[in-house]
Amino acid sequence: MRIAILSDTHGLLRPEVVEYLKTADVILHGGDINKQSIVDELLQYAPLYIVRGNNDKEWAQDIPHDLTLTLDGMTFVMVHNKKEVPNLAGADVVVFGHSHKYLQEEKDGVLWLNPGSCGPRRFHQEITMMMAELTGGILRVEKITIPHEVP
Repeated sequence: MRIAILSDTHGLLRPEVVEYLKTADVILHGGDINKQSIVDELLQYAPLYIVRGNNDKEWAQDIPHDLTLTLDGMTFVMVHNKKEVPNLAGADVVVFGHSHKYLQEEKDGVLWLNPGSCGPRRFHQEITMMMAELTGGILRVEKITIPHEVP
């Protein structure tokens, strides 16, 4: 199972990101989507699991604050801000966003994944997302860096 993991698109779905989405079996989005049209476009590529970010206002009230799902026997907990993780019981992976900083680290048997931001570039940070391969209960994560144009 190929999983595209992204966050903090802030109203921008880059063509380079779309190319990865076309190869995904599932998409996980860690919030700060900013507009319904992004959700609609993501749904064209693969089943979408998404949480609401702090910048997702009235239009996103039906999107959950946090979400727990199981893919191929692995339990994922999703929330925008990692400080607001509801419950780690049974979690194998936590997917979050908010900081715009890429992170992949294991802590106490739980894999914490922040794909960074693949929306508008902010704070001179990299433009990043993740592609993961889930096979037989093993998750392999690849960092994807999207080149940005320097004016």
